Amino acid sequence: MSIFRLWTLALCGALAACAPAPETASAPVPPRETAQRVQSFVIAANPLAAKAGMEVLERGGNAADAALAVQAMLSLVEPQSSGMGGGAFLTYLDAGTGKITIYDGRETAPMQASRSMFLGEDGKPLPYPAAVTSGRATGVPGAVAALAALHKDHGALKWNGLFDAAIRTADEGFTISPRLGRFLGASFPQLSQPDAAAYFANADGSRKKAGDVLKNPEYAAFLRRLSEQGTDALYKGSTAAKIVQKTRAAPLGGTMTIADLAAYRPVKREPVCGAWNVYRVCAPPPPSSGAAMIELLGLLDRTDIARRGPQDPQGWYLFAEASRLAYADRDAYFGDGDFVDVPVKGLLDPAYLDARAALIGPKAAATVAAGKPAGAKVAIADMTREPAGTSHFIVRDARGNVLSITTTVESIFGTGRMVDGFFLNNQLTDFSFNPLQPDGSEAPNAVAPGKRPRSSMTPLILLDRQGRFAGAIGSAGGNSIPAYVGKTLVAAVYWGLPMQEALAQPNLVARGGSIGAETSLFPPGVVAGLAERGFVLRPGQGEDSGVHGVLIREGGRVDGGYDPRREGVVLLGKQP
Repeated sequence: MSIFRLWTLALCGALAACAPAPETASAPVPPRETAQRVQSFVIAANPLAAKAGMEVLERGGNAADAALAVQAMLSLVEPQSSGMGGGAFLTYLDAGTGKITIYDGRETAPMQASRSMFLGEDGKPLPYPAAVTSGRATGVPGAVAALAALHKDHGALKWNGLFDAAIRTADEGFTISPRLGRFLGASFPQLSQPDAAAYFANADGSRKKAGDVLKNPEYAAFLRRLSEQGTDALYKGSTAAKIVQKTRAAPLGGTMTIADLAAYRPVKREPVCGAWNVYRVCAPPPPSSGAAMIELLGLLDRTDIARRGPQDPQGWYLFAEASRLAYADRDAYFGDGDFVDVPVKGLLDPAYLDARAALIGPKAAATVAAGKPAGAKVAIADMTREPAGTSHFIVRDARGNVLSITTTVESIFGTGRMVDGFFLNNQLTDFSFNPLQPDGSEAPNAVAPGKRPRSSMTPLILLDRQGRFAGAIGSAGGNSIPAYVGKTLVAAVYWGLPMQEALAQPNLVARGGSIGAETSLFPPGVVAGLAERGFVLRPGQGEDSGVHGVLIREGGRVDGGYDPRREGVVLLGKQP
């Protein structure tokens, strides 16, 4: 048993809130000193978005206010990843009460959606490129509603002053960044859609590229209405009518109605929390993969990975095998917890974690199957595809309120269909295309009216043993998100690396029999050492993570970082 496992057991004996079993934010926590000031920060995937959030904080706004400014700007300058037409999971820490609340802004299937909507006339799953650009792919967007609910509960500034930076930038134009330019130079099917093609076209018909200026007056006009009317500007009226028209258009039109948009509500949920190392880690419950993320951390705590380091192939091997075990469970059991029973408590039970960790042998297992945690039904074969068009950002205000949010339009540029200057999501392709298993039973992640599709998004908040904020992290990356976040926490906590250095460590994504990695970034000997242990790494996967993370180090020092594979930035407020 590792020293960290012993420390965790000792800690949990002294602190009931640190029990490894799933917890909720309603557990007793000490009140916070609301008068205490801390250093604020904004960490986001684009400098313009981070700056918009920091400007709000400097005007006296709080984390709830700044989040709206960040998201509004990301929708403009990073449209391939997230936007007003997408969804989000949001983990929020109230500094005054110490309570963590989840705001579930995941998209929902229209009420006329059918479980066979992604099957062709031959009864077989639709070709993926056709499905992701279809009107059927779009779920009722939830990011704006979730952020509005957060602002209603916790905002300090008036709603109508939070979109100014994005409005100004949309009107005046912005310079296309190298990363957005890289995507514009690719051959994604979304870019061939009429809306996307027209938006990114120059006057001579050529496609814009990095360094060109892009204006979006339609988006500026929408934001002005959003600023004046609130969420009705999106979920009712002309924009809602346009969304319905756009999603019902051929080919493969969907079934969304005005009523679906008007009826959308974000869900406030209790977080799933568990002990890891010296922390209490909290994440969204299903349909998020937060519980699987906590399971992965619990498995790692039952190894000696903390004695290893980035130069040691055994450390990377342990991470890979633990990842395969956690992914197997996630893939088999997770779906929308309002529709299916997800065995979260069983997955995080200490005895179950002990048994799963004991499966990690000296060499890679030939196959890794899902376990049988308490409360689980028959494990199923996963049939969900989940691409990597997502963003993550973190905000802390000077009062100590913290927000960790993963936000997405699903795959790159969503469906490629646009309304009022923003892209519509293709989130419903996160459902299993085939709703039935080989035995005829329904898949946990099958389509159903009003259902939210399974997600790999895991915006985490970490607390210390006194219940104080200790860190936050999350990532883009589709199915690879748990691996990206896990690798970063291993490097920053177990191996003691500064957050920015931890983020730069090579990505290693081990899921089933698929092992992808940034092979060229590993230290000498690691790739060969992994091969000796049964893992032959393949290049070409795992390069495009988008992790943003922060830990509060000794003395309250903010150790924040952005993924060097993207264009992020860490902005720090004035020292209190």
